[in-house]
Amino acid sequence: MYKVTNPATGEVEKEFAAATQEELAAVMARSHAAYAGWRERPVEERAGILRAVAGLYKERIDQLASIITREMGKPTRDAVDELEFSASIYEYYAEEGPRLLADRPLESPQPGSAWVRLAPIGPVLGIMPWNYPYYQVARFSAPNLMVGNTVILKHAPQCPESALAMEEIFHDAGLPRDAYVNVFVTNEQVAEMIGDSRVAGVSVTGSERAGTAVASLAGQHLKKVVLELGGSDPFIVVDTEDVPGVARQAVAARMENAGQACNASKRMIVMDRVYDEFVTEFTKAMAEQVPGDPTDPATTFGPLSSEQAAQNFMSQVRDAVDKGASVHLGGERIPGPGAFVQATVLTDVTPEMRAYREEIFGPAAVIYKVHSVDEAVDLANDTPYGLGASVFTGDEALGLAIADRLDTGMVWINEIEGGGPELPFGGTKRSGVGRELGPLGIDEFVNKKLIHTPPKE
Repeated sequence: MYKVTNPATGEVEKEFAAATQEELAAVMARSHAAYAGWRERPVEERAGILRAVAGLYKERIDQLASIITREMGKPTRDAVDELEFSASIYEYYAEEGPRLLADRPLESPQPGSAWVRLAPIGPVLGIMPWNYPYYQVARFSAPNLMVGNTVILKHAPQCPESALAMEEIFHDAGLPRDAYVNVFVTNEQVAEMIGDSRVAGVSVTGSERAGTAVASLAGQHLKKVVLELGGSDPFIVVDTEDVPGVARQAVAARMENAGQACNASKRMIVMDRVYDEFVTEFTKAMAEQVPGDPTDPATTFGPLSSEQAAQNFMSQVRDAVDKGASVHLGGERIPGPGAFVQATVLTDVTPEMRAYREEIFGPAAVIYKVHSVDEAVDLANDTPYGLGASVFTGDEALGLAIADRLDTGMVWINEIEGGGPELPFGGTKRSGVGRELGPLGIDEFVNKKLIHTPPKE
């Protein structure tokens, strides 16, 4: 089940055995036992360990980058960027964690003093995806370890080497060995873990299907969940004096991680007066994207994460074409070994096509023409997802008004969707519940404990 299959070649490079029931039972006991000691460590000591984790990420950056290039096909340059971002998350919570965890005084007409104290809740289970193997783990693990929770990490089956490399970094940084434990487990074993009374909460980053299954199990056992799921983010162009420049930004927003990002801009919603020029310039910029060997510096996007991912992508594209969509670029597999597909541009996509409703996880963009701001907002909201959005307009007040009307968790005005360790990440509707990163990220798996004392005599 856990194996490294290089998507650039299709070759299986390493295999790892799933945990036995006895090994899983030991992990649960160890994590629970470690929690009693870890929660008592001073906040500054926990912060120091996170700083050390960040330092080790930087020291080992080349080795760590090469692992995920082989595991899921990320170009080396992009893998290094991911690692630098991951290190910054550990640094952020090391620096800001003590302040974010400080007691929060409350104003009350009742005599005495009242405040809220953020307390840890116990072992938390993280179920992580393959598309950002280090970053996703960082945004889950850093705040939870800072709070004083212990972490049990179940990574994607195609990312076993990076999972083990992260576990080693935590231990080398001085974290108690059982405060962070990596497990290779089956879906059935995950269900057992969620049902175990020692697990206090579950965080999932992944597909809508995975989120639904985990949330259902967590609900049965009254467990707190954070769900970071899919997205079909709109890129709305109302007006611009630089259509070529905005089109190139749109391509950059779409092609992040070969289009395999939940918050990548996937639907370009363009006002009629600039639509034709935008389609031309966007298609031209997409045609400049260079697929190939992810270790080659000239490559701008590598293979999709697996052969199955490539087949799923092509199925969505062919469904749209068979039902009348126009192909301006791409739309085919790239011959040869590996899970390579062409950068693709589609227009004339209609609601009966899968590409209208489903998230396309790959290097394909759908461009829509609209005739008014109201039509643009309605189309942007006509999706089961609600993760992020970009809005381009020369009228800042209009951009803010559109942002207020969008059913998304994040909106970026006159810039592509970005992020930072200090900025909360998350969505609404079927994109999930809860937030990660920033001050909100440390508030999820905590006991917000009210403490009240009588007035002093």
